[in-house]
Amino acid sequence: MNTVDYLRISLIDRCNFRCTYCMPEGAEVDYIQAQESLTNGELITLLKEVFIPLGFKKFRLTGGEPLLRRDLVNLIEAIANLSGVEDLSMTTNGFLLEDLAKPLYEAGLRRINISLDSLDRDVFRQITGRNLWEKVWAGILAAYEVGFDPLKLNVVVVPDVNDREILDLAALSIDRRWHIRFIEFMPIGNDHLFTYKGWVDSATLRQQIGDRYGLDAGKCKGNGPADVFQIPNAKGTLGFISQMSECFCDRCNRMRLSADGLLRPCLLNELGQIDLKTSLRQGKDAAELRIAVRELLQLKDEINFKERDRGTGDRQSYFRTMSQIGG
Repeated sequence: MNTVDYLRISLIDRCNFRCTYCMPEGAEVDYIQAQESLTNGELITLLKEVFIPLGFKKFRLTGGEPLLRRDLVNLIEAIANLSGVEDLSMTTNGFLLEDLAKPLYEAGLRRINISLDSLDRDVFRQITGRNLWEKVWAGILAAYEVGFDPLKLNVVVVPDVNDREILDLAALSIDRRWHIRFIEFMPIGNDHLFTYKGWVDSATLRQQIGDRYGLDAGKCKGNGPADVFQIPNAKGTLGFISQMSECFCDRCNRMRLSADGLLRPCLLNELGQIDLKTSLRQGKDAAELRIAVRELLQLKDEINFKERDRGTGDRQSYFRTMSQIGG
């Protein structure tokens, strides 16, 4: 297994969108109360005294929607200035990005992923539950103008919803240094949306794109689970995250920290989580917390959930939705 040096940090479990694959409209979500969330000070303490000493050096801020977090710009500046932080990035739906792109960049954020599941306004509304395509597009352009590089656009491919747009979305990588990432739909907290098969294989997408534009493999390498390709002579790249059809547990280099301080070794498995927030508030010192996290790191390979056929039929049960986990 790869060295685990990457922590995804959920800053908030709330979101202003209601995407079908993450937080469907009408879903009953037990939101975290403000006092139950890690404070900025607690999060900085965990990073500085627990995670960085254990070798974590890459950090991604997620949600819910992280731009809804209060005092976000100051938090990003504090994390960016920690000794040992080599990479700080964020995943957002882009709704508030038009106004926040420049302050975020000036605070030290350099990489950003923006969700854009459709170029069709009606399909976008169907997926997100919001008629806000223009607002998100303005946020993408603002981030591009500010200088975020790489700027990545995340596309969760939903069968019979947005899979017909794959070629148009891939074409966004041709004229700009935009990196389009196609993500297989995952059955976490949304089992009712799955019938026989809830995702489109990345291999099928690559075939479609290759037949239309051509596709070069092996010229680019990503830092995470994406298999990276490029349309010939394109300025950007195409990434394929195939967590359902092509298990990549052996390449996994990450853990996830929820907004209320639960450390989770595997996105697809709720076993083995430890409650760092409660331990911190009970007065346990950093040495004790480091021991607990180190022991969990040693168990990660056993915990990683490798049964990808469980997306349909006899399904894995999840107590938290994708928005509560932090993706």
